[in-house]
Amino acid sequence: MNMNNENDKDLFGEPGHELENQSDDPFMGFLHKIIRVAVKVLAVLMVGVIVWGIGDVIYVLYQRLVEPPFLLLSISDILATFGAFLAVLIAIEIFINITLYLKTDVLPVRLVVATALMAISRKVIIFDFEKITPHYVLGTAAVVLALGITYWLITRKT
Repeated sequence: MNMNNENDKDLFGEPGHELENQSDDPFMGFLHKIIRVAVKVLAVLMVGVIVWGIGDVIYVLYQRLVEPPFLLLSISDILATFGAFLAVLIAIEIFINITLYLKTDVLPVRLVVATALMAISRKVIIFDFEKITPHYVLGTAAVVLALGITYWLITRKT
């Protein structure tokens, strides 16, 4: 990849991973077009997931509020609602990743890592410490640490 070309950078001005076929081979060009159609189908499906997720958030919140005690949420209800909200936000981040790829043919690495951080953070927020093992907590901590270091390395200015 030619790093001097401005098109070789992601949305934040950082080097990305060039995914576009640079070959003059017609067969490879055809395959690249198929991949672009597949990515567009994924974008449409992700919008469906987002809309479905919003419906789920509304349904979960409604269920929790109409159960006795009426209009009161317990801590577990709040965590379930947070989990549903964060799942929709993660789906939106994935949709943004897909649309950025369609616009630029460059995978925005920083945004992908930030999305992964948001997903693992959602997992931590909704932990049910009565049901998970210490090994699970340590494994999750290792993933959070690795993603945090990765994000720091990607975003730091040299």
